[in-house]
Amino acid sequence: MARDEVTRDQIAIVTGAGGGMGRSISRVLHAQGMKVLLTDINEEGIQDIAEELCPQGKTAWALQQDASQKSEAEEVLALCRERWGTPTVLVNNAAVTQTADPLTISQEDFDRVVRINTDSVFFGCQVIGQAMAESGYGRIVNMGSLAGLNGGTATGVHYAASKGAIGTITKIFAKQYAAHGVTVNQIVPGPHDLPIVYKTVPEDKLEGVISSIPVGRLGSPDFIGQTIALLASEDAYFVTGASWDINGGLYVR
Repeated sequence: MARDEVTRDQIAIVTGAGGGMGRSISRVLHAQGMKVLLTDINEEGIQDIAEELCPQGKTAWALQQDASQKSEAEEVLALCRERWGTPTVLVNNAAVTQTADPLTISQEDFDRVVRINTDSVFFGCQVIGQAMAESGYGRIVNMGSLAGLNGGTATGVHYAASKGAIGTITKIFAKQYAAHGVTVNQIVPGPHDLPIVYKTVPEDKLEGVISSIPVGRLGSPDFIGQTIALLASEDAYFVTGASWDINGGLYVR
């Protein structure tokens, strides 16, 4: 989709925008002509990408947020409305990734990862989605994971469980908002060419991971952003409650 094809004044919020995937998504949406509000719990991680996209802050803006807190979702919405207007696009990308042995993981670690990863999506859909529904238009894209489909534990049982829950949350809000001009979809990526993959997968096992992917290579984060841009377009009104698998053939259904 070319930049001039964005017919609505699109205002996007991208949570977890300081990580590799969030940065890539933000760049793509901004290149499509959208104003992008980048949020992350680590403010330093998003200031530089916001300045890269728009040093003047007119079309890109960094804002610290703990996306797992309802009150902070409400604050981000209020600030966005005050500065630009009601958001039209929400990308629930914030998440914690942590490797763990399912037999020895602590209750504290399990609770923390599941809570952060699911609460951030739920409250984003609840708070910002409701504002979209009241305005009669919106596009929400939740970031799931292949781990939530195949029970993969390379990134931890708590991570996999949380990503599985995101699929259910997506369906619930898709039904809730369908009659109000708001679509809610999920992207379910496999391993992509991102720093988190190289950090999570031991160097001596990375080659084996890549060779296990039927297409023989890691995914492109930019394509994830392009897919989100497609789902965020006005013409995507007929796609809701869907899960878009982008995994190189690792999981076929």
